Amino acid sequence: MGLFSKIREGLRKTRDAIFGRIDQMLKSFTKIDEELFEELEELLVMGDVGIETSEKICDELRKRIKQRGITDPSLIYGLLAEVITEMLQGGQELQMNTKPSVILVIGVNGVGKTTTIGKMAARFVKEGKKVTMAAADTFRAAAIDQLQIWAERAGADIIKQNEGSDPAAVVFDAISAAKARGSDVIIADTAGRLHNKRHLMAELEKINRIIDRELPNADKEVLLVLDATTGQNAVNQTKEFKTAAGITGIVLTKLDGTAKGGVVLAIREELDVPVKFIGVGEQIDDLQPFEPEEFARALFGADEMEEAVPTVEQLSAQPEETPTDSAPEERKVSAEMEAIWAQIDAEAAADAEQQNTAASMPAPTAEEVAQQKETERLEREKRAEERQHRSKSKYNWSTTPAADTTTDDDWFEKWKKGDE
Repeated sequence: MGLFSKIREGLRKTRDAIFGRIDQMLKSFTKIDEELFEELEELLVMGDVGIETSEKICDELRKRIKQRGITDPSLIYGLLAEVITEMLQGGQELQMNTKPSVILVIGVNGVGKTTTIGKMAARFVKEGKKVTMAAADTFRAAAIDQLQIWAERAGADIIKQNEGSDPAAVVFDAISAAKARGSDVIIADTAGRLHNKRHLMAELEKINRIIDRELPNADKEVLLVLDATTGQNAVNQTKEFKTAAGITGIVLTKLDGTAKGGVVLAIREELDVPVKFIGVGEQIDDLQPFEPEEFARALFGADEMEEAVPTVEQLSAQPEETPTDSAPEERKVSAEMEAIWAQIDAEAAADAEQQNTAASMPAPTAEEVAQQKETERLEREKRAEERQHRSKSKYNWSTTPAADTTTDDDWFEKWKKGDE
């Protein structure tokens, strides 16, 4: 199976559960209106893209649709792929220009952290790099043994001490060994931790001080490993670790077992943290460097990405055509488009006028404010019920694929016994 095929198959659940339904929804509309954007935003939010990112995507689509004069709702799918690809661009390459470079791997227990390190080491060794692994997770039972097996399988060196040893001392020994052996990269495993565990965060700070002191000019990546099946909880973890540990990138595992792959967009756009690797399977070569274009092609399907939506520059560069019998039809389409945007602009102007009128009126009493809030709450609940009923009947949400509950430890035990 080729590289793109692996990513495409790994994202199948997300593609079928979210973007397949978006395509179905767009094809059900005969014109572009505000109801279309409302339903599109709902589907994106349901796919763990996040409210803020979903709103930004829809705003950008409105702008490009107006710029390019698009009237066919089916063309929005290709335009959506274009917007998402651009949003994911930037920062995904690992900074590993020094010898040695350091990769410090953190994350909570159960996300596949140690397995990710093993797969990462195997990839680097295959690329011709000499790898030293530091078994600095000295608290979790069998973590050192697990990393030892991964090191042997990957063909990497490993530096370890006894269980319960000082993790910073292990990292210090690994740096010394890497210098002596001419290693290209040091990958340090660390104990699973939460951002609010003070002693573990203090330990991480100590490790960072050791690295900065012993390798002051070395490139250093601090990668947070996240489980994609947790959806929006992964966004919250990233937010906390970004503040507490200064992470430089994300490794998102178990994308093949969930329909929540849209969380990649939320992490990239809302938190400005790049995704460096994605896990799309259990095999040793299923940890793939994150490539935005390939990821978007896999989410939307390669065929859809081939149907490029013309850009503003391409449209302006086209030569003017001699009027033909089809000119009246073209003018009709143009008139329809102008009418749509005139209506949208009129609604925006009406909203602005209403806000100005409200601002000039005397301040409402507390009773009037309470009554207004209650009325708005009832209207929101009514609209939410209508949208939920419409979405369930149109897209059949009951068929959403269930997430794979196989844990990282289950896979490791099978692999260790030779079953994989």
